[in-house]
Amino acid sequence: MKEIISDNFSILFGSDGYLKLANFIQENNFKKILILTDENTKIHCLDLFFSNIKKTDKKIAEMISSISYNYSVEPGENAKNIKTSNHIWEFLTENGFKRNDLIINLGGGMVSDLGGFVASTYMRGIQFINIPTTLLGMVDASIGGKTGIDLKGIKNIIGTFQFAKLVLIDIEFLNSLSKKQIAAGYAEMIKHSLIDKNHEWEKISKINSLEDINPEMIYKSINIKVNIIESDPMESNIRKHLNFGHTLGHAIETYLLGFEREILHGEAIAIGLVLETYISYLKINFDLKITKEIKNYINQHYEIIEFSEESIRKIIDLLKYDKKNNNDEPMFVLLNNVGEMKINQPVEIELIKEAFKFYQN
Repeated sequence: MKEIISDNFSILFGSDGYLKLANFIQENNFKKILILTDENTKIHCLDLFFSNIKKTDKKIAEMISSISYNYSVEPGENAKNIKTSNHIWEFLTENGFKRNDLIINLGGGMVSDLGGFVASTYMRGIQFINIPTTLLGMVDASIGGKTGIDLKGIKNIIGTFQFAKLVLIDIEFLNSLSKKQIAAGYAEMIKHSLIDKNHEWEKISKINSLEDINPEMIYKSINIKVNIIESDPMESNIRKHLNFGHTLGHAIETYLLGFEREILHGEAIAIGLVLETYISYLKINFDLKITKEIKNYINQHYEIIEFSEESIRKIIDLLKYDKKNNNDEPMFVLLNNVGEMKINQPVEIELIKEAFKFYQN
């Protein structure tokens, strides 16, 4: 996979990426490096990271190891909050980290969101690198400069725009993931295929098994997001397309936080894609046949969750916290055609309720 060089960031791949990462660290003469992990990536990914650095240059690997500190947080969305951020800031302060030091976020979307937020606010901003270890992190969360933490269960309501200096994609990390985690990342790949004009949905819809996901598909998905971000880094227009499925997806994820049936971000987005595709049909006459195809395809790969009328009411109520709102009115991104989006679309509550019925039947 060929590296992707942007004005705001660079995305590196595989062994060549490790070499360039090692050289970047050496050239910048960092005195201290914090490697942020969660407890799972500390066990499954930290040694692999150092092993792959060592394969590129043993001396640089030893140097990086000698100046590195590890801070590990609990896995899961519940760790992505101001309390955890405060603990990391205190750790950085107590260990003498300065503005010209470095944070490496080694983990999934939660780690890159949290670590990017901590880095962008510590001493008004220090450099950070994202090394995603999940499929969702590779195709979505680690790319694009959005950092964030949750507050009172509301997803990413506190955050900054700050691009990682480098993003390193190593497909080998995916070997440690469960099928559930792969499916979570695949939801974002499905979303990218629906908002892309180059017939990616036709290709994705022919994938019958998660085992058929290959590096070429991952690379294509990354490029779809990168091309959008380069056109609109601060989300004033076209970047809003990336929020398709996320208005209701985030509300569902927020609602289920702390429940016994807590779900992964990508699982919530998969539901959001079905709901917002059907709303696209109801609101702006998106093709009903394709709407049903999308629903059937997603329901083949993800467990269908039953929502009571009360749950749906509470999910709708959470929309008031969505960052795309115009005053108190939720604004949706809807499909006009595959690859053609309409942004800033108000949607009536009754249409949202109809979409939940469509999803569950």
